[in-house]
Amino acid sequence: MLSKKKIPSVYLVKHNPEDFEAYYTLVKDDKVMKYVSGKGLTREEAKTKFNAIIDTNINHTDLGYFKVYNTDDIYLGDAKLEYYKYDHNVLEIGYILKEEFWGKGYGTAICRLLLNKADIIASNVDLIGIIDPDNIASRQLLEKFGFKTYFIGMEDGLPTEKLKLSRK
Repeated sequence: MLSKKKIPSVYLVKHNPEDFEAYYTLVKDDKVMKYVSGKGLTREEAKTKFNAIIDTNINHTDLGYFKVYNTDDIYLGDAKLEYYKYDHNVLEIGYILKEEFWGKGYGTAICRLLLNKADIIASNVDLIGIIDPDNIASRQLLEKFGFKTYFIGMEDGLPTEKLKLSRK
């Protein structure tokens, strides 16, 4: 059951090619990226990833990578809703936040928004969230929404835990 604590409001805006610098301020931060890639990305690594993000956004109208803003129009971080790269019958959700917004309910707000978006796009498609097994806060967030762990191990050279929300 979700807590009664007031959840902040957020909204999503799809990334466009002009957003690289904002994206880079997020992904170059070692603390933010600790559970994603183990460390912050170099400018070159970030540019490669960002170009892939833009390609995804161009190829999918409703899915993709988004900037996350609060109701004061402050950039909080990024979120994604896309086909899982190893199984296009599953949607993957994810988010990263600037450190100053951790622990303030934004993760819950983002997850709720992504799940609502997934309901509109494909309500019968399973969803997964992929986290570092040491990222307890992310695991608890996904579990709060009904996700269940089905894999813990190494994938793509990184410690990985996959959680699934079955919706069929």
